[in-house]
Amino acid sequence: MKKTDFFNELYKLYGTVTRARGCFLYTKKGERITDLYQENGRAILGWEGGSAFTFFKNTLSRGQTGSFITEVQNHPSRLARAASELTETERCIFAFPDKMSALKAGLAISSQNTSFYKPWAPDQDITKVDCAIIIPPLPWTDTIYLLAVKTDLIPQEIRPQSASGPLLPGSIPLPFALETALTRAIYNLKAELNQREEKDWFIYDPILTKYWERKGPYLFPKVPAEKYDAFVLHCLSLGLAINPEYSGTSIVPYKADPGVFTKLKKNPFDY
Repeated sequence: MKKTDFFNELYKLYGTVTRARGCFLYTKKGERITDLYQENGRAILGWEGGSAFTFFKNTLSRGQTGSFITEVQNHPSRLARAASELTETERCIFAFPDKMSALKAGLAISSQNTSFYKPWAPDQDITKVDCAIIIPPLPWTDTIYLLAVKTDLIPQEIRPQSASGPLLPGSIPLPFALETALTRAIYNLKAELNQREEKDWFIYDPILTKYWERKGPYLFPKVPAEKYDAFVLHCLSLGLAINPEYSGTSIVPYKADPGVFTKLKKNPFDY
């Protein structure tokens, strides 16, 4: 199911989303929807965005929205440092407007060792990945993908000193305010990595593993592809927003009361 179709169905059932906090969406009709889609991972730290939005707001309030170079921009990219700390390896960082252009650029550098970074995924060692595609944990836009490339794979002459520096083919410069928010979001993710663990996800297994295979917080559908759209709509009718795309992953709602799945337990989906 296309994402636009999914959100149209959400609107038909519950009206507009008037507020989003943590892993919940609150709607015009007074319903609370448990969000397992989480903007395809961008809201994995919660819809509020935490201090990342505060940094964004502060930058905007200073009027640092033009093409001029700021004092911070004149130093090596803070975003690259954040990505380096997150991956525990020295990285250059490049921004792309879509998933495929980021993937294409990564494969051009390392055809055998480019992959998407999924925090808390139990089968991934990000330190060994040459080109890591990072979906920023900032619930703002789905048009920014970050490619974190091991620095020694980038020629010295095109190593960016800031997010507005030299670009790889297909990459884009970032507005300073957005770069600031993305940097803080990645630091927030790094701080959260050791706070969440297996015990925070397996408590939902009695219900969820009937329909998904779980790896860390990520849910891979067991429901057959030909029945998946019907399953998406079934869950939505029960107040659960899951990833509308069969090839994608849903995410266990962090610290949600297990009772949010009671309706699904009482109204199972037959596949």
